[in-house]
Amino acid sequence: MRSGNPALKESTFLDLGSGTVVSRNAGAMTLNGTVNKTGFLLLLAVLTAAFAWNNTFTATGELAPAAMVYMWGGLIGGLILALVTIFKKTWAPVSAPLYALFEGFFLGAISAVFEARYPGIVFQAVLLTFGTLFALLMVYRSGLIKATENFKLGVVAATGGIALVYLATIVLGFFNIQIPLIHESGLVGIGFSLFVVVIAALNLVLDFDFIESGVDAGAPKYMEWYGAFGLMVTLVWLYVEFLRLLSKLQSRN
Repeated sequence: MRSGNPALKESTFLDLGSGTVVSRNAGAMTLNGTVNKTGFLLLLAVLTAAFAWNNTFTATGELAPAAMVYMWGGLIGGLILALVTIFKKTWAPVSAPLYALFEGFFLGAISAVFEARYPGIVFQAVLLTFGTLFALLMVYRSGLIKATENFKLGVVAATGGIALVYLATIVLGFFNIQIPLIHESGLVGIGFSLFVVVIAALNLVLDFDFIESGVDAGAPKYMEWYGAFGLMVTLVWLYVEFLRLLSKLQSRN
């Protein structure tokens, strides 16, 4: 199956040692196995997120010194582990749980900061994230949305464009230069966040198709961890984007 996304090409499901699809009798990727591992990764993230949440602020309401460690340590550590997982898929049974733990620290700290400024925003973002997940899963299973080649190319291209915008934002930030409008709470900023949320949500369709293709191809068992990792990455992105969108909307009130 051809795809514009290199992570979704058919060779992803080949055994890295022999270059052949693993027999189902030898222990192949299953849908239930991937779902269970996704749930396990989410549990790990929730555990470390709860720890970071409880330690982001001091008893007096001040930002704790360790808050930035949780936030930036979790973000950078998660990024490194994500790259390791992408380039060494056979390590996914170890690197994917570690990724979930690091992302939990990041999510817990950043969620506490948003919640302190906009009470109730975290609960709303969680509901929207999992509501979007289940809604798109139902739509995908019903066949209303199909992961065609053009669909994949469009989502991948849009995702790459968003990544470049965020990269430019980080680089320019070192020189105290801000990209106007898109990161503000005006109509342009809200529109940009809505667009990013839609693209992040559509990446879930690519994840569903990726997992389904792996199961159909009889991919190696460790690809269950890789599929769960890919879904986890998208959910983290979607949740953070919902936080950004909701914060922009609430700041206008």
